[in-house]
Formats: sequence, C-alpha cells, structure tokens
Amino acid sequence: MTDPLARLLDLPGVQDAVRAARESVAEVHRHPANRRGWPATSAEASVRAARASAMLDGGDPAIPDAGEVSDPVLAGALRVAEALGPLLSTWERAPMQALAKLHVLAAADLVSTESLGRPRAGRGVAGRLDLLAGLVAGGTKVPGPVVAAVVHGELLTLAPFGSADGVVARAAARLTLIGTGLDPKGLAVPEVCYLRRAEHYRAAADGFASGDPDGVAAWIIFSCAAVEAGAREASSIADAAIAS
Repeated sequence: MTDPLARLLDLPGVQDAVRAARESVAEVHRHPANRRGWPATSAEASVRAARASAMLDGGDPAIPDAGEVSDPVLAGALRVAEALGPLLSTWERAPMQALAKLHVLAAADLVSTESLGRPRAGRGVAGRLDLLAGLVAGGTKVPGPVVAAVVHGELLTLAPFGSADGVVARAAARLTLIGTGLDPKGLAVPEVCYLRRAEHYRAAADGFASGDPDGVAAWIIFSCAAVEAGAREASSIADAAIAS
C-alpha cells in the first residue's frame, strides 16, 4: 500500500528540515550530561515543555515553591507531562485511548466530568481522528519529524475536544517524537519555540489546516525548526546540569 504521508517528503524544503531536526536531536543526546544523567535533564525538559504549552493556551506558568498549582491550565499541562512516559505504549497501540486520557488529564479542572475524554460531535471529527490514529499506529513510515508535525497540526486545528486542545496536541506531538525514536529520552523542548514565536506558530497551523501544499510544507518546516530550537534548549539544560 502507498504510504499516505510519503508525498509530504517531496514538498520543497521538507527533507532538509527533517535532516536538520534529526541531527540536532542526535547531537544533544550525545551531550555528556545526557549519557547517564538524562532522567534529570528529561524531567527538566518536561516541566519546561508543560509551562510553555500552558502559556500558549492562556495559562499562568508560575509554579509555587509550596502548595499545589492553582492555575487550571498549567495544572493540566503538568499532569499530562507526568503521564507521557506511562502513556507511550498506549499511544503506539491505541492512539484514541491515549488521546482520551490526555484530555482527561489536561481538562480535568476546565470542563465537566461528562465532557472529559470525549471528542466533540462536530462534522468529520471522528473520521479525521480515526485516520490520524491509523497513521500513529503504524500506517506510515515517514520520518518522525513529519509524523509529529502532522499529528500536532491535525489535532491543533481540528480541536477535537473543544477544551485543552492545544495542550493535548503538543503532548501528542511530544509522544510522537519519543515514540518514533527521534527523541527517545524526551530531551528536546520545541514548545519553547512555539511560545516565543506564537504568532508564527498560529499562522503556520492555519496554513496546515488549509491543506494547501505550500502551507503544509511551511508547517512541517516550522515544526522541524522548533525541534532544532528545542534541541538547543535541551543543550542549555544539559550544560546547567554539568555546571551544578
């Protein structure tokens, strides 16, 4: 069968962007701090990713020195971040189940219990989610950066739950980067780039949603550039670990 995402590799600039993303993440995995001390640097990356993701959805990134996080968006993003490791096998085997769990965690303080983990009934939502789940569960062999960009863009623009969709989309993309082997230790923090370039991020997502080949290519290239920037963020985390 023809790979449904294979044609994306022929879009101008995509293969070069994928190559750069792969090389940047491979390099940070070779950092001395990440050879044995990667659990600590990965944990720091996870928190930074959660804070940036929450801010993109209007959350307060402040984490109190004592007591519980009060901001519901940040609390949800942190719950999601903590669950990514245990959810990885479910994501690869049963993506819809994993997405439901991500939404339960992300939106627990935002919507009623009855709405948690349940995609909205909008036209085409269920069908598009099924197609996406098929890709995640082995329906494509394109490189990890492309799969992650498609997962991220589709969930971000489809907004399948109607709440906490941004946090869920970025978490699913992070799971994809880990699961495809691009960033198996979860060291990169592309979410920081999305936050720093929030206007570009949203405009690029709109381009992806349009389905226009130029818009899709621009989204994939931007996503790969964010992975590169996320690798630089990971390097700063690793450098700090060495210095401490």
